[in-house]
Amino acid sequence: MRLQLILIFSIQLLGISLNGQSLDTQSSEVSRGTKVENYTIGSAVDVNFMFGYYDQDGNHSAVTGGIGTESLTDRDLRFIINIPLDSVQQLNVNGAVNYYSSASTDNIDTKVSSASSADVRSQFQFIYTRLNPKRRSSYSLGWGGSVESDYISTSFNASWNQISLNGNSQLNIGGQVFFDNWVLIIPEELRNPGTKLPDTDRRRSYSLSVNYLQVLNKRMQLNLAGELVYQRGLLSTPFHRVYFREQDTAKIELLPENRFKTPISVRLNYFLTDHLVLRTFARYYRDNFGIDAVSASIETRIKPGTFFTLYPFYRYHFQTSAAYFAPYKQHSLTDEYYTSDYDLSRFESHSFGAGFHWSPLYGIGRFRFFNKKKPVIFNSIDVRYTHYRRNDGLRANQLGFDFGFSRLK
Repeated sequence: MRLQLILIFSIQLLGISLNGQSLDTQSSEVSRGTKVENYTIGSAVDVNFMFGYYDQDGNHSAVTGGIGTESLTDRDLRFIINIPLDSVQQLNVNGAVNYYSSASTDNIDTKVSSASSADVRSQFQFIYTRLNPKRRSSYSLGWGGSVESDYISTSFNASWNQISLNGNSQLNIGGQVFFDNWVLIIPEELRNPGTKLPDTDRRRSYSLSVNYLQVLNKRMQLNLAGELVYQRGLLSTPFHRVYFREQDTAKIELLPENRFKTPISVRLNYFLTDHLVLRTFARYYRDNFGIDAVSASIETRIKPGTFFTLYPFYRYHFQTSAAYFAPYKQHSLTDEYYTSDYDLSRFESHSFGAGFHWSPLYGIGRFRFFNKKKPVIFNSIDVRYTHYRRNDGLRANQLGFDFGFSRLK
């Protein structure tokens, strides 16, 4: 669960979809009165650079057994490059680097300002897409990876997309698999032969998703999505402490080695006018840890001008507690599994904020570098601020910037 909120906010900034506990899916906005998709690949190389700053604070760190500071800051740099190979093939390359400092993970050791107080996380992904215009279908294949000081991950994904004959509906079926390997870092005082260590340092995650998009009329779109996720292996975090009623010495967190997740969601976009769009979202989540969760959000897209969009938004989330969660010193030594990670507790949260998007018809500016006949066009700017609060006292803020560029091949 470490850095979960950072990932949520980063995904929102990146504009891609990722399903999981307390995460929602994003669907592309379609202009009123148009079909689902213009089934061609453009001739320009599109590049987006994104910068984000995130900070949080709270008093329920899982590293110290459900008590103690959760103070954390993260600086995020991301890029997305879409490269058309020809009229039916495209390559997407995206990557990210996060540098974060965390007072909670600094408490893995008792030393002040230990190496665990800061870390760097790097990600990359390559996605190849090929269209079949005659059949109005496409497929994508992807490969990616992520590296941090205590784990390394490799992922593979594939998807198939079909558009109806009239262009008003779209079906997407996708699958993804993650192969994660952990470095077993445990709290300093538990590094002795008597500490029971996890049986494995590996985690495998498999997901199958179905997404259906329907244009109901000129003003309304409906998006239905469902996913089945299965995880096995090391699902607990080895440097999370758990304290028990019967003793003062902690143990490391222990969770089952199998987990099923089943999120389903619905999104409805309604175009009130050419200058006002309502985007609503609802989601239900369940897993075999005992968590049931519901999320709902609304976003209003206001266009005071042709090329300028303002979008305030609000999101609500509620979940029940996992069967294996208990606060500090509330567990019993007879418990088979145990955690004091408040991400697995019963809570409700609210996130709200606003953003603006500026994208003039002929771009904001043009630059000429190596080839003067093909300038780089500065297309758009997007700025977004989000405030997050949970009823257990956790607070977070995130500020993100997205700069869009393009260049003809």
